[in-house]
Amino acid sequence: MPKALFLDRDGVVNVEKNYLHKIDDFELMDGIIEVCQHYAALGYLVIIVTNQSGISRGYYTENDFKHLSEWMIDYFKSLGVTITHIYHCPHHENLDGACACRKPEPGMFLEAQKDFDIDMKNSVMIGDNERDIQAAVRAGVATNILLSHEAVESNANKIIRSLKELL
Repeated sequence: MPKALFLDRDGVVNVEKNYLHKIDDFELMDGIIEVCQHYAALGYLVIIVTNQSGISRGYYTENDFKHLSEWMIDYFKSLGVTITHIYHCPHHENLDGACACRKPEPGMFLEAQKDFDIDMKNSVMIGDNERDIQAAVRAGVATNILLSHEAVESNANKIIRSLKELL
């Protein structure tokens, strides 16, 4: 069974910019490519799991998200990293009601587990918000890392201030 490196998108893969949906606004987080290369060399699939309530809010469309995601996959490939899949939740609980995919719910992780037969106990999640960690824990991901400049406690196994701490 393969193991996965699960990544939140905004704030982990790319610099957090409210409701990012344009390629021109995309900026990689420092160290993300090296982290992905490191885990890929250890046999991990690289999978992005991202809440995208901007779709539900009408700030951008599913097609806008799809276009940026396809570009990201190609861009990462040009840098030597294969993104296996990008899962997203377009919902917002205040607009759409509860769903199983919006973090802190584990739906995106469980879908990835089913699609790729992932060994969750040997997988890793890197998120920048406690809801990322909660979703991963609920899905059975054993190693959870919170990337935060402010957090002093978390349900994560480890809190880091920079992705480069993982290298």
